Amino acid sequence: LFQLDGPKKEESLEAPSSGNSDESYSEEEEEEDLQDSDENGSYNNDCDMHADSKAVAIIQSVGELSVPEKYKSTHQIRPSCAFPVCSDTEERCRLVLGYVLEGLKSIDSSTEREGDLPAADPSTPIPLKYEDESSSAGLESLEKRMALFMDRIGSFQESKHSSRSGIIPSSWQFRMKLQLILKASKAYFVLSDAAMSLQKYGRALRYIKLALQCQDAYCCLCTNMLPDVFLLLCQYLTLCGDIQLMLAQNANNRAAYLEEYNYQTKEDHEILHSLQYESSCQGFAWATDLSTDLECQLSISCRCYEAADETLLFTHLDGQNPEQHKQVLKRLGNIRNEIGVYYMNQAAALQAERANKGISNMEQELWKKSFSCFEKGIQNFDAIDDSTNAALLLCNTGRLMRICAQAHCSVGDDFRRGEFTPEESLYYNKAVDYYLKALRSLGGRETHPAVWDSVNWELSTSYFTMATLQQDYAPLSRKAQEQIEREVTEAMKKSLKYCDIDTPSARQPLCQYRAATIHHRLASMYHSCLRNQVGDEHLRKQHRMLADLHYSKAVKLFQILKDAPCELLRVQLERVAFAEFQMASQNSSAGKLKTLSGALDIMIKTRCAFHLIRNELASESEQDADDGNSSSASFNKEEILKLLSIFESRLSFLLLQLIKLLMSTKKKTSGSKEEAVLQTNKQVYSSLLRAIANKNTSLLERIDIVINLLDQLSPKSEANDAVPQ
Repeated sequence: LFQLDGPKKEESLEAPSSGNSDESYSEEEEEEDLQDSDENGSYNNDCDMHADSKAVAIIQSVGELSVPEKYKSTHQIRPSCAFPVCSDTEERCRLVLGYVLEGLKSIDSSTEREGDLPAADPSTPIPLKYEDESSSAGLESLEKRMALFMDRIGSFQESKHSSRSGIIPSSWQFRMKLQLILKASKAYFVLSDAAMSLQKYGRALRYIKLALQCQDAYCCLCTNMLPDVFLLLCQYLTLCGDIQLMLAQNANNRAAYLEEYNYQTKEDHEILHSLQYESSCQGFAWATDLSTDLECQLSISCRCYEAADETLLFTHLDGQNPEQHKQVLKRLGNIRNEIGVYYMNQAAALQAERANKGISNMEQELWKKSFSCFEKGIQNFDAIDDSTNAALLLCNTGRLMRICAQAHCSVGDDFRRGEFTPEESLYYNKAVDYYLKALRSLGGRETHPAVWDSVNWELSTSYFTMATLQQDYAPLSRKAQEQIEREVTEAMKKSLKYCDIDTPSARQPLCQYRAATIHHRLASMYHSCLRNQVGDEHLRKQHRMLADLHYSKAVKLFQILKDAPCELLRVQLERVAFAEFQMASQNSSAGKLKTLSGALDIMIKTRCAFHLIRNELASESEQDADDGNSSSASFNKEEILKLLSIFESRLSFLLLQLIKLLMSTKKKTSGSKEEAVLQTNKQVYSSLLRAIANKNTSLLERIDIVINLLDQLSPKSEANDAVPQ
């Protein structure tokens, strides 16, 4: 490959020998020189270049050009001057590509001189990238091109040679061009990886496209593909899949990425021009298209990982490179999860748009696609024993089942929700099964606490939703009330089982709120059963005890939360109604007095809820005054007014009943304590009636009056303790 001058005969004979005059130029040295050049940079052009004129060729014919021993030189082949220091990876790769281009130009020019380069085939059209990017057409084209690629993998193994230029496999041009193309592909791969780390995804895709084009040309030239080359191809395809996924996840910067992708240097253009002497360089075009469609980008990324996996399997390199195969399968599982989530969200969007119409075929097709992706992703993670990611995909499959359940709810012509359907029950139970599989896959919380807590929460949500729908929209047309109550109770208890209220975490307040809501709902159900139960005294007693138990637990949890005062107030009012219902069945004055006193004590304990409501309303009023508007969104004032009105009416009723009972028992028992209680109740009752009669009182003022009256009814020590700081 040296540019030799025509030496005079006497110079040839008189050429002095040096320490390196007998160096032979072999392929091994050529490989070593190129590697050193990649690491240290280019040769210094300021060296004494006149020494090259001293190189002599003692060969008799052109046919002996391929014999390295015929070359002799009077100077060192490698200059003794220092190499320049490159500042970064890109500069080093650019130097490599510069030398590669010079080598390719030299080989191409020598091939042209020898007449080996054929003319272009006029019947072969130049490939243009005017393609229909609609989802269906794009994906069908992708499938076809992927199949062609897999056919080519098989042809590589069969050692088929398909060069366009017809270059002779045994020639020196052939061997050197192979090495240069391979080095160019490696340089572009390094550039792509560096751009990927800098989040320059458009540039990264351009470089990996050039690397794959080099690889395509190499595959067309090579008659015997080595395992290392297939491993490189696997790495290129894996990186290409990573880039396509990043482009899909960062669609907001698509314009900038497109500009980076379309930019091309003169050097890259000339290298590609040389490659196209051997190949169309379109063998991997399916992997490097910059699509504007999210579904197509995700599908391309998936096909890249699939191609990398198939390359390892077809060449039987998966066993020799288990770590690389593991990384490919992990990426394959991840992208299938991404595509599954995409289809699932598309189905949910269609469901939201169709209102009360029936389930469409498109919606069902999206469910099937999503489920298939999740299923394949789970298989990928199971193959590498990645239980955590497998659990996450099982969790997503459970979420898909819940979306299917929501789609099967019955809605009437008046847009009102119908009874809980068997299809809903079927899909919710399927969701539960997938969540339980996810927990079994994890084994325990110590494997991955965050994932474990997330799966438990989703499982609790499924049971809670199923129980709530059965309770609110009971399927009485096909089930008995007692059976529905048993199923609701069982589902609520299972929801509580997987709702962790004790472990400190970001989700702990949500768990506590759900647990409180479950206890409230169970208490309300048992309260309703008690009202409707006739005859069986043992069952009535059991329902009474269960209602009281769940009301107490609900109150404790709502008090812990400090941000659910309306819920706490509602539960306490239901407890008062429960006490009133019990009092109605009592005959003795002492029993009624005890029940009324207990109910009044419950009313007094609502002070903390009223304090929280008052503080929130006061802060909102101040904020609205500062902002100049009168809208407050934290609390539903209509709900507060409704609860306050109910509270005032029940408090006045209790006070009136207590006053009547105390006055009737005053004749029988005389004591200063009872007299003081009676006078306090009378005074509070009178103040409450005047407050209720005043219609001009604001909401905040009414709450202040109620708090003041409750303070009068309670002992001073309790009143001081009840005021929140």
